Amino acid sequence: MLEKYPKEVKLVFKNFPLEMHPLARKAASAALSAHRQAKFWEYHHELFENMSSLSDQKFLDIAKGLNLNIDRFKKDMNDQSIQALIQNDVQNGSAASVTGTPTIFVNGKRLANRSIEGFQQMIDAELKK
Repeated sequence: MLEKYPKEVKLVFKNFPLEMHPLARKAASAALSAHRQAKFWEYHHELFENMSSLSDQKFLDIAKGLNLNIDRFKKDMNDQSIQALIQNDVQNGSAASVTGTPTIFVNGKRLANRSIEGFQQMIDAELKK
């Protein structure tokens, strides 16, 4: 959809670490720390590729594999502004009745049909307004 509508569609990613996943908040912090070094999506991809083996060491290993500045990464992992951003995303998600991930919204409306066709239909309907 981003390729099809490069001027009309914008992707906004929000964090919603689920409590049932004990390392979810740390994973969110790690991805946002990588973002400060322009590697958010690469780090995000690696988190999902390594989902079954996540640990504090794995967070560092991924950062090293992406050639991040490790001292800066470690500092950013504990940065209160990153923690506040995650908390704000969680509060906004809760207010929007988000209970799981991924949850997708188009112009503030929850996307029920997450197929390509569902995206297409909802985006087209919003663009006609």
